[in-house]
Amino acid sequence: MVKKIQKSTTASKAAAGASSPLSGAIKDSAQQIWLAGLGAFSKAQAEGGKAFESLVKEGLSIQRKTQAVAEERISEATNRVSGMATEISLKAAGQWDKLENIFEDRVAKALNKLGVPSARDIETLMERIDELNRHVQRLSTKAPAAKAARKAAPAKAATPAPRKTAVRKTAAKSKA
Repeated sequence: MVKKIQKSTTASKAAAGASSPLSGAIKDSAQQIWLAGLGAFSKAQAEGGKAFESLVKEGLSIQRKTQAVAEERISEATNRVSGMATEISLKAAGQWDKLENIFEDRVAKALNKLGVPSARDIETLMERIDELNRHVQRLSTKAPAAKAARKAAPAKAATPAPRKTAVRKTAAKSKA
């Protein structure tokens, strides 16, 4: 058996010698491919940090741009919403005023039906009372002058005459 292995190894050596230019070319190509791979790996490793840094810088600039656009859009949306809120609050205030006026009118009608005077009625009465007070004051300033004139008149005029109607009534009662 040992002889067979030796024979086969010698046969393979002989075959290898015959195809040696082809196998040498394949070995050389494989060697070059291997060396190219190692060179690419080394270059990627050396320039990889630089590429990473440039990608980070690009990412920051894109983030800033998108953030500015997003803030602008948020500002626009906030302005729209606040404008809509103002518009809605104005409409609501108008509706509230209408409702308040309707309520006041209905309450005034109900109070009027019950005979409760309105504010205008009370105001008119107050003005009338003030006017009557002024009139009374004018009359009261004239009254002391009239009293003084009465005192100056004779005493007979000051005492009233007895009434005859009182006598008649007492006489009529006594007849009955």
